[in-house]
Amino acid sequence: MSPRPSPPSRTNSRQAADHAPTTPSALRQAHTLSSSSLSNDGRSDHSADPADGSRPTTQAGPSTLPETSDDFSETTSLLHHERAHPGPCDHGTFSPRPMSPTPSSPRESDLDVGSLLGSEASIERQLKGNWRKTLSSKMKTKTMTNSSALAEQHGFKDSRMMYLSYYVPCLIWMRQYSWSWLKGDLTAAITLASMYLPMALSYADSLAHVPPINGLYAFVFNPFIYGILGSCPQMVVGPEAAGSLLVGSIVKSSIDSGHGNDDNAVMHAQIAGVAVGMAGATVFIMGLFRLGFLDSVLSRPFLRGFISAIGVVIFIDQLIPVLGLSPIAASEPGVGHGSSVKKLEFLFTRLADLHKLSAIVGVVSFFVIMVLREVKRRLQPRYPGVAYAPDRLFVVVLSALLAWQLRWDEQGVPVLGDVQTGSSHIFEFRNPFQISHMKHIREAMGTSFLIGMLGFFESSVAAKSLGTGEVIEGMQLSPNRELIALGTANLIGSCFMAIPAFGGYGRSKVNKSTGGTSPMSSILLSIITVFCVIFLLPWFYYIPKPVLAALISVVAWSLIEEAPHDVAFFLRIRGWTELSLMAVILLVTVFFSLNLGIAIGIGLSLLQVIRHATRPRIQILGRIPGTERFENAEGNAESLEFIEGCLIVKIPEPLTFANTGELKNRLRRLELYGTGLAHPALPRLRPLNSNRNVIFDIHGVTSLDGSGTQVLEEIVRNYRARGVRVFFSRAPGKNSHIWKLLERSGIVELVGGENHFVRDVKDALRMTEVEDLEETGACAIASDDLS
Repeated sequence: MSPRPSPPSRTNSRQAADHAPTTPSALRQAHTLSSSSLSNDGRSDHSADPADGSRPTTQAGPSTLPETSDDFSETTSLLHHERAHPGPCDHGTFSPRPMSPTPSSPRESDLDVGSLLGSEASIERQLKGNWRKTLSSKMKTKTMTNSSALAEQHGFKDSRMMYLSYYVPCLIWMRQYSWSWLKGDLTAAITLASMYLPMALSYADSLAHVPPINGLYAFVFNPFIYGILGSCPQMVVGPEAAGSLLVGSIVKSSIDSGHGNDDNAVMHAQIAGVAVGMAGATVFIMGLFRLGFLDSVLSRPFLRGFISAIGVVIFIDQLIPVLGLSPIAASEPGVGHGSSVKKLEFLFTRLADLHKLSAIVGVVSFFVIMVLREVKRRLQPRYPGVAYAPDRLFVVVLSALLAWQLRWDEQGVPVLGDVQTGSSHIFEFRNPFQISHMKHIREAMGTSFLIGMLGFFESSVAAKSLGTGEVIEGMQLSPNRELIALGTANLIGSCFMAIPAFGGYGRSKVNKSTGGTSPMSSILLSIITVFCVIFLLPWFYYIPKPVLAALISVVAWSLIEEAPHDVAFFLRIRGWTELSLMAVILLVTVFFSLNLGIAIGIGLSLLQVIRHATRPRIQILGRIPGTERFENAEGNAESLEFIEGCLIVKIPEPLTFANTGELKNRLRRLELYGTGLAHPALPRLRPLNSNRNVIFDIHGVTSLDGSGTQVLEEIVRNYRARGVRVFFSRAPGKNSHIWKLLERSGIVELVGGENHFVRDVKDALRMTEVEDLEETGACAIASDDLS
């Protein structure tokens, strides 16, 4: 056999493409149109030499061609049709394409993005000579510069205040604030204070192991700062169980390391300030680097498993003070700072030693709160106002009055006592990033990062659920600005040793349902908390600690009771991977520690994200019989037709360094087996000559980086070395970044020039047929010459 001839040159291709093949193959006949049909619609992706011998203009990528029309006007210049040459057109499949007319005004053509937005050089020339305007322009981002030109073209004048208001949302809602909103905002603030200030005391004392007043500090500073910088008007930030528990784990770890003792409240508050400061700094830096997209990294099963694990750990922890076993647990080493299994073992072995009055107060308080919660839930559909009843405040006030009248503290029931600060003054500023705190910073670094991440995730869920509202015009929800607001709030709160505070859906929903309209409700909540700190601290003396533990136990129960619904859902859809992740987080947290459970859960979630991102999703396409449509042939090969000698591959995603590592292997499987689901141990299933032409549909490649370009170039070069023709369909236009990469890398030249970049798969199939016939004709001529 004679050696395989090299592909025809570009000049020969243009000459041979002047006429359609006279005997198209049966398999590709549907893809070859007659001469008359092509002369009517004028559609083509390859231009032949016109009659006058001038070189035609070719264009890569998809193009929208007009339909033939004899009547046209100057106002619709893009829609008229001109013949490429006088007389009848008999050029067949690849008829010459007429040149597009030059528009006479911007309305008659598509405006170039650069002309629409204006050049930065022209703007700089206008500002030259005015140093203030020049400095202002230098501080603007590229988006701001483009927006300025765009606004000017539409008759608007942008200003620095407009951009400042975007980044400091209080400048938006304060200008629109109406006195009619004040009643609802004040009502919401009072309701939130009555329901959640007792919870803040519980979180600080029982979970974070810091003075109770540090829990109130989280409602003094954080809601106020978020009200100024936050982009969700109705979201209220405050302490949560998960963050408080993580701070408590840092305090316990510091005590175990010998950097303090259980009775040093000042040291505990300082450690909490360091942890919260690092968490706030982490969130703030994420906002500066625009990492708001990370709220989608952790999966729903991870969050559900983590929240359920938090609920189990908190519930087991609070059983000890609820039953009055705290003094005994403090005397036994390894219990207070041990795992949940260790605490369960302690509860079962020391249940007979519980303090009866403390156990009665704690258990009764727990059941009263649960009953009142259920009553409110049942009455709320008929009487919506019951949702705002401060049932927990009622239990706390009643128990405090009983403890004061009956002298429970003298009978062994532990009470909150004097609510003292962790320093000599109520609001003492203390820098959490002092050199003397370096040992605490090193110990708290990993857990603080988790506090910040989980707080942001919870805030993101609440913000997306609430939205920006419909009352305040101009406020837009932004994950990056949320990071800045939450990070700033916790950084300032940490300077006063507050426990971590982030947005919560339940608290924010109460704010919205009780009339809160604007961030003024958060600011009023801060003012009310300041009033409580200054004037009402002595009234907190007789609050029984078992009641505070019962409040937290109710919260833990609410975290656990949400899990069965998700578990049932994943069982119904057979989501074994999700269920396994939830189970691993729960078991590791209960049997070992909360930090280890979180670390393993985040590690598994990130592995899933990386596995999903690095797996190329290329597809082999087959034709639907009787149509010109192509679909994915994976699992549906029996109902599709395959074109002889052609491998049609669709790349439905951007090509980056992350997903091109396995692209060659996936492509090889498609060549050998026609599917990516086959095991590589199988022998070749597709004949070798079925891959003479490879057509890449790259419409889904919306972005391309250097690594992806290099891998694609290697693939194309390998195909060309094997004598395989390569075509690209639905490529981007010449002005795109992707097309420039394809040109610079040499891929355009490797495949045979711009004429191998066509509008769709149908056009690529026509070109494969033409080049097959050209090659066959060249072989026949060579054979005649040899004879």
